[in-house]
Amino acid sequence: QRKTLPCRNSKKETDLNLAQARVRDLDAQLNAKEADLATALNENRTLENELRELKDQVLSLNLSLEDTKKHLHSEMLRRVDLENHMKTLQEEMTFQKRLHEDELKETKRAHESRIAEVESGRQKEFESKLSDALQGLRKQHEEQIQGYKEEMERTFSAKMENAQLTAARNTEFANAAREELMETQKRVDSLVSQVNQYQTQNVALESRIKELQNLLDYDRDLHRRRMAEKEEEMAQAQKQAQAQLEEYEHLLDVKLALDLEINAYRKMLEGEEQRLKLSPSPSSHSTATPAASQGRRFLHGKKRKIKETKKREHSAAFKTIQHVSATGNISIEEIDADGKFVRLKNHSDEDQPLHGWALRRRIGSVADVTYKFPSRFTLQAGQVVTIWGAAAGVSPGPSDLVWKSQKSWGAGDNIGVTLITDDGEELAERKIMLVPRGEESEQDDDYEEITGSEVAFAPQTKRRRKKKCCLVS
Repeated sequence: QRKTLPCRNSKKETDLNLAQARVRDLDAQLNAKEADLATALNENRTLENELRELKDQVLSLNLSLEDTKKHLHSEMLRRVDLENHMKTLQEEMTFQKRLHEDELKETKRAHESRIAEVESGRQKEFESKLSDALQGLRKQHEEQIQGYKEEMERTFSAKMENAQLTAARNTEFANAAREELMETQKRVDSLVSQVNQYQTQNVALESRIKELQNLLDYDRDLHRRRMAEKEEEMAQAQKQAQAQLEEYEHLLDVKLALDLEINAYRKMLEGEEQRLKLSPSPSSHSTATPAASQGRRFLHGKKRKIKETKKREHSAAFKTIQHVSATGNISIEEIDADGKFVRLKNHSDEDQPLHGWALRRRIGSVADVTYKFPSRFTLQAGQVVTIWGAAAGVSPGPSDLVWKSQKSWGAGDNIGVTLITDDGEELAERKIMLVPRGEESEQDDDYEEITGSEVAFAPQTKRRRKKKCCLVS
């Protein structure tokens, strides 16, 4: 009977909490549906008004269509009349054209006959004048040719004298050039011998360079092979270390959950024993104390003092446990217990665009709800953003966001919020769980217990890290 009564009590309380959470969600859904109905009615009214306006437009268009049909009929009659008139004008134009062509042919014939008579009389006069002009041109050309001959003889004699003088000078220059050519030939021979010596030295140096290049290539290949082997060894070591770290973290999570369950059951048993005024068994204290002390160990062997925060007072029979994990630069800093807001923070020195990212909320057995960030929203470096519910009742700041389609984030015994990227990767998570509260020491209230590997956020690098912690309040 001792065991069944707490179990039934805890079952009934969990069922009651789930039912209350379900009622809250149904109220929120009912309010959302009422708002959708009001918007649909407003849209229906606007559409009816638009329909009336369109009917009036249709009547006016029908009247204008009848007017245009009448106008079209009159225009068609006018077009037929104009086409008939155009045909008559074309026939008159062709008749007048034929008359003008006949008159033009007659005038051409008369003009040609007159031109033939005039040309026959003037041709004889032109032939006599042409013969006189040709004789005068012949005399002028003969005089000019005689003058050209005399000038050509004078210039030829002068050029011959100049050519003889230049030939004499060129013979002297040729003798000097021959002497210079002999000297340059001697110099060329000496330079060719030097070039041959340099070529032999160059061949020897090139052979030496090839040998050194071969040695260098061999050393490079050997170094590359050794580096590849070292990189493979490092990769294997990193994989082994990562696997061991993940296994260790999983074991720590399992251990923490088991310790929490053991403490919860121990507190429930102690409370029942105190309520039934039974003497507590010494074995329960002796077995629970090592587990509790072991669950409060740190990964680095010390505890970190945290600041006291003002939260809503919970029931005296329960305590709140928060489970936090992050694998990127952005973490979920806070979840309001009343479901008013969720707060994120960028721990890096670089701005992070959140296009396509989403926050998924889970509350017990209630269906998941997803919030998607705006397309142009960017979380600045080192800044914090708060996503408020529509019914939060506060005025959000310029850097805050409002979830207009959801009144609140919801409240319950087991709340979880997960940050998901546009690729579907889960970067951060925060869970709030309510468990039965026992007599907690002041040390547990003032300190934060870390059960994962806490890594400082790197401001200069984009390397991701994993951080897990558990907050007990």
